[in-house]
Amino acid sequence: MATTVMVLPANVLAGAGYQPNWVEVLGAEFMRYALIGGGLVAIAAGLLGYFVVIRRQAFAAHALAHIGFPGATGAVLIGAPVTLGLAVFCIGGALAMGFLGRRLSERETATGTVLAFATGLGVLFSSLTTKGSANVTNVLFGNLLAISPPQLFVFGGFTLALVLAMAAVARPLTFASVNPDVAEAKGIPVRALGVVFLVLLALVITMAVQVVGTLLLFALVVTPSATALAITARPGGVAAIGTAIALGSVVMGLVLSAMFNLPPSFFIVSISFVAWILALALTRERRRPAPAVKEPAEPTDFHQVLRHREEEWARSHDDSTP
Repeated sequence: MATTVMVLPANVLAGAGYQPNWVEVLGAEFMRYALIGGGLVAIAAGLLGYFVVIRRQAFAAHALAHIGFPGATGAVLIGAPVTLGLAVFCIGGALAMGFLGRRLSERETATGTVLAFATGLGVLFSSLTTKGSANVTNVLFGNLLAISPPQLFVFGGFTLALVLAMAAVARPLTFASVNPDVAEAKGIPVRALGVVFLVLLALVITMAVQVVGTLLLFALVVTPSATALAITARPGGVAAIGTAIALGSVVMGLVLSAMFNLPPSFFIVSISFVAWILALALTRERRRPAPAVKEPAEPTDFHQVLRHREEEWARSHDDSTP
């Protein structure tokens, strides 16, 4: 019986593999731009990621990335900057989600509805685009190595706006995120803070999509902060550790990309994922719930109740006797 052996073409993996000149590649101008841009995104995602996790807004982050897709394809269609299209649609989607849904169930319904409509627009714009297939691919999977100086200025402005906004709303937003009912009773504008949070998240998504893409967004926005929450519950600690993990993922991803000539998005996602798995494994015992202390059963029989009361009286009488 004949055996069929599949042989890959020689050029399939010709570009991949260890690159002896990877140190020189790291010193290239486009690598410096990628490092600065990725660092800015990591800082922004680390600062906001804690609130994404504790407010259970991971689905909102995922949805905003997809809502930005028609903005990117529409920008390509009319010849506008992709960042502008992403920002307009992400912020517009965030405002729609914030104002249309007050409670969690309403917000998820509004998020899903806006997401479906935006995805339909993305399919339409993508089908009409004939010259921007590479840009569409970059939006889906990211292209950190294609970051340009104008994008760096935009990323810097977004990150600065996020830092200033978080300095103003971090404390009330933490209170509203942990206990929204009590916060609202104390006069904190919980719904307005929710809208502000979604707009800030839209800015982060606009940047992160261009680094890791729509489909790999969690690697920077959610996973580092989820990893940090497995280590500590302090908001400041989560922000610091999450930012460090995101920065480390970006830096190591770029280094490995230069060493093996593979997309940095793959390495960024992989490093973030491995850090999350290690954190869960190392903190498993600490996260295990303590065994419940079994309370002594209350007596139910009349004579048992009477005897119980007599024993309590005797103990109290003995304690009061000098």
